[in-house]
Amino acid sequence: MLRFRLFQDGQAPETFDLSTAYLVGADNVPIRGEFTYHKGEILCRKRAAGPAALTVMWVTKNFGTVMLETTRLPERDEPYLLNLELARGRMMRLLQKREEWGLFDLSEAQVINEKALECRDLLLEAITHMDEPRKACEFADKCLAISLPLSEQAALTHADALLQRRIQTKNFPRGAFGATADLGGANEAYRRLLLGLADFIHLPMHWKLIEPQEQTFEWGVFDEWVDFLRRARVPCVGGPLVNFAEGAVPDWLYIWEHDYETVRDMLYEHIDRVVNRYAQNVALWNVLSGLHVNAQFSFTFDQLMDLTRMTVGLVKKINPGARTMIELTQPWGEYYASNQRSIPPLLYAEMIVQSGITFDVFGVQMKFGIPRDGCWQRDLFQISAMLDRFAALGKPLIISAVEVPSVQSPDGDASGLWRKPWSETLQAKWLEAVTDIALARPYVEAICWHDVADPAPKTRNIVGGGLVNTDLSPKQSHKTWTSLRRAVMSFRNAPPKAAAPSKPS
Repeated sequence: MLRFRLFQDGQAPETFDLSTAYLVGADNVPIRGEFTYHKGEILCRKRAAGPAALTVMWVTKNFGTVMLETTRLPERDEPYLLNLELARGRMMRLLQKREEWGLFDLSEAQVINEKALECRDLLLEAITHMDEPRKACEFADKCLAISLPLSEQAALTHADALLQRRIQTKNFPRGAFGATADLGGANEAYRRLLLGLADFIHLPMHWKLIEPQEQTFEWGVFDEWVDFLRRARVPCVGGPLVNFAEGAVPDWLYIWEHDYETVRDMLYEHIDRVVNRYAQNVALWNVLSGLHVNAQFSFTFDQLMDLTRMTVGLVKKINPGARTMIELTQPWGEYYASNQRSIPPLLYAEMIVQSGITFDVFGVQMKFGIPRDGCWQRDLFQISAMLDRFAALGKPLIISAVEVPSVQSPDGDASGLWRKPWSETLQAKWLEAVTDIALARPYVEAICWHDVADPAPKTRNIVGGGLVNTDLSPKQSHKTWTSLRRAVMSFRNAPPKAAAPSKPS
């Protein structure tokens, strides 16, 4: 059992929210655990042997409320100091990334390197005062207050260096900016807005919308959108064809939730119908989305891999000219700590690559602002580090759904807080930073904003997550998005620099 003492403003809090807490073992894989809080101490009963790290939502002064992680720690009788271990965890990861990103020798990172020494000294002070827990936590809190914004600055400095290299080599793809269509947004103003924002349009094709009742098909809205995009000559991303998330799978399919063979056969027929119908108009198929989460059906690991192979192979057979994408929906894998039928996201990705399944690109969702797994707030450093893990897979990557709020949620900061309460200005600032971090990486092909217009308040979507308001009036993020898109287009189309004249001999 792992035990952690914690202090907030010098006092042990009466209560502490552990709804976001989970443990992480080797290779960043979440492990099962049970958590209780009693008299200023967190008790973590883990279901696996070996050292583990605690990940929990943590408030840091002047930075916000984000998910933070300790280092991996062995069990012991004496409790650890959570404040100190969170600071140690961030400092360790910052040191690793500064070396990996080559910041020690980068002149632009001089201030970062100097500040890191200040953080190190504060961490050492915290360690040397461990016999005075309150004082140790005070130094640790000061270390976190400096190291969290510093690590974000490091991520942005690294992104800027990569961006400059990508600009110089003109290594930007043609369609780097996408948007997801609201199927209900059929009016002309919305469609003109959409075309002005995106190089490609993602058209959601959930099974539940296509076949709400068994053998009863509703193609009308999809036919209309596909025809519209064809006439507008805008590439269409169709799917996901397979998505077992709540709200995406037909209600009638749950009758067969324990009969894998029947579900597989029905899925085969569904994919065959959809792909054959739209094969001439879809440039990229989102074949599988979030299959690794496995929250609605109790499929085994072998069955999940079989579904992956079958669906991708079928799409390639029917529509060989189109590209195929496999989408990861919760890239930090919190769900795995409570659902052992699921597969950790990066492990699933590695297994797909190693098994020789023929597909073209990975997609990854990054949506924050809803208090549920996959949407807890992460900082820019964590986003940058997570994207780095895809480099080793050898496949292109699309940020297939990205979104944060522009207003504070009715739930308050239950899902976390980046810097301060969400506003249109903060949304635009976050959008710009994440776009820079993503597109700086040469293996990232594109980024796609999820809700272009603010969704209805009672939906499960992110409140205020659009680039425009419900009346289609633009927000600051709309201006930022269009400016970034215009900049990438200009970088790609800029004439090559003239070679310097050779010196006379």
